[in-house]
Amino acid sequence: MSEELRIAVAGCAGRMGRCLISAIADDPGCVLGAASECRGSSLVGTDAGEMAGTGRNGVIITDDLAACADDYDLIIDFTRPEASLEHLQIASANGKLVVLGTTGFTQEQLKQIDVFASSVPMVFASNYSVGVNLVFNLLAQATRVMGSYADIEILEAHHRHKVDAPSGTALSMGRAIAEVLGKDLDEIAVRGRDGITGERKPGTIGFASIRAGDIVGEHTALFAALGERVEITHKASSRMTFASGAVRAALWLARHPEKRIHSMKEVLGL
Repeated sequence: MSEELRIAVAGCAGRMGRCLISAIADDPGCVLGAASECRGSSLVGTDAGEMAGTGRNGVIITDDLAACADDYDLIIDFTRPEASLEHLQIASANGKLVVLGTTGFTQEQLKQIDVFASSVPMVFASNYSVGVNLVFNLLAQATRVMGSYADIEILEAHHRHKVDAPSGTALSMGRAIAEVLGKDLDEIAVRGRDGITGERKPGTIGFASIRAGDIVGEHTALFAALGERVEITHKASSRMTFASGAVRAALWLARHPEKRIHSMKEVLGL
């Protein structure tokens, strides 16, 4: 591995991809080694830095990360589940590291990721914001104090283009709470309500999703008891917070390349 960590950005022309290229350019510990877009994209063959607005850098956008595997050490992937699995296959075949931020995987796809973890060192997280990962710790504390008697609801809001709901971060918040309660989230989650639903069932965790405009990401966990409620909220105003966290995770993984799935808690020492 070179002195600077060479990073490939998958889905480089997307909202996160452009932010990742910018975050890599701002960090002296790494350099953009490759950038990819989907097959048939009009951006294939163009300069990645020029596309992202960071200035021409000589990295030409490709539609095949396998063909340029010698140019990078690690892949950062915030794309779609099917594409991410393809990139994990490339990483496994070529001895690369992976920072995975894609959400919306099915249970079967998550099992495939577990298989890849035996050959690919990876950080896999639903959210790379430092603040969100701090929130996970706060949720555990709040659950220990109020979880036995409070009604718990998780509300999240994202931009109109997000394709999965509830968000990966909302589900991770639910899992953090359920773990403290000693419950399986799938058994106690209530996803959306409509019509005559009856009274709220004690011990459940409700989820509500908003998709509108250009909301970057907002998440609130509500602990409501009789006479009071506690709200733990995180609001992201820029995708750069996720991009910077992903680059931080990439640099950490290069120093801890154990072949398994690492968490952002490990990266941050929480």
